[in-house]
Amino acid sequence: MSAVFDSFSRFYTSSIGKKILVALTGLVLMGFVLGHMVGNLLVFAGPDAINEYGHMLQTALHGGGVWIARLGLLAAVVIHIVATVQLTKANRAARPDRYGQHKQQVCSPSSRIMIWSGLTILAFIVYHLLHFTVRIGNDYATYKTTLHGETVHDVYRMVIAGFSWAPASIFYLIAMALLCSHLSHGFSSVFQTLGISTDKTEVVFKRLGRAFAGLIFIGNSAIVLAVWFGFVR
Repeated sequence: MSAVFDSFSRFYTSSIGKKILVALTGLVLMGFVLGHMVGNLLVFAGPDAINEYGHMLQTALHGGGVWIARLGLLAAVVIHIVATVQLTKANRAARPDRYGQHKQQVCSPSSRIMIWSGLTILAFIVYHLLHFTVRIGNDYATYKTTLHGETVHDVYRMVIAGFSWAPASIFYLIAMALLCSHLSHGFSSVFQTLGISTDKTEVVFKRLGRAFAGLIFIGNSAIVLAVWFGFVR
């Protein structure tokens, strides 16, 4: 056990180890973002569709599945953020000011604000969990409906109530814009770090990153705007 811990410790303290962990956790989080969006888009299929999806998540593995997923995602978020911050500090400490200024000029706008967009997204995740999962400051826990003769949580009504409040929706849209800025750069960086992207395919992965980010923004924003304009009620 000690040997395994020592090996992981050496791996983590190395620059390449941190980069690989950032890439792998980034891949996990991108998969979650896509899956979460697809699930939420069921709101357009009507109350039964998204309520059945929500009930399935809550009851998977006798209720333990959702907590396994939450703890795994929490670990991925913490590792991703901590390793990224440590890499950024190490990179800034290792290079002269002139070199740092030159690098900043050739970086994309998204890459320059990766740390700040990431921290803003973290704040949004905390708020999102408090708003829709822990349900602090609202009565969403009381929202119930009948599905196939069984009383379940009314996710459909909760989504409408949540996005009917303008401040929450505006913050959500801002967070989505920053998330997509983060994704547009992070997507190609993940595959570059893992050695999948080469000099020849770098442009392709950058375009795929922008397309993926655009898809996430459009899909998630569509839910908010549909509630605002009464298409989902």
